[in-house]
Amino acid sequence: MVDDSKALFLQIAERVEDSIVDGSLAEDSQAPSTNELAAFYRINPATAAKGISLLVDKGVLHKRRGIGMFVAPGARRALIAERRAAFATNYLDPLAAEAHKLGLDVDELTQLLRERFTERTKA
Repeated sequence: MVDDSKALFLQIAERVEDSIVDGSLAEDSQAPSTNELAAFYRINPATAAKGISLLVDKGVLHKRRGIGMFVAPGARRALIAERRAAFATNYLDPLAAEAHKLGLDVDELTQLLRERFTERTKA
């Protein structure tokens, strides 16, 4: 799990987000506790708590007093929207800029994407 370029608490938050996005952690279901996360990833519980707090601040998780943390209603939809926007910024904007430099129009770019996508799904 360790990605030295990113703080551990951010990695914990991303792992929980990944579980929400892929559906393995459903909305209104209980999220792993900080102690569970700390034991599983062999990190300090305070680090896990910082990652969970980040998700609470984002509105992805909410606390039910005396029970624990739960996935907020609408969290999956919000995370997918956030990731789609990041995908567009990180990948599509540079792709469009390079396509423009190469003189590719939308149809040509779409065809290249279809070809690559088809190759990937066959492998």
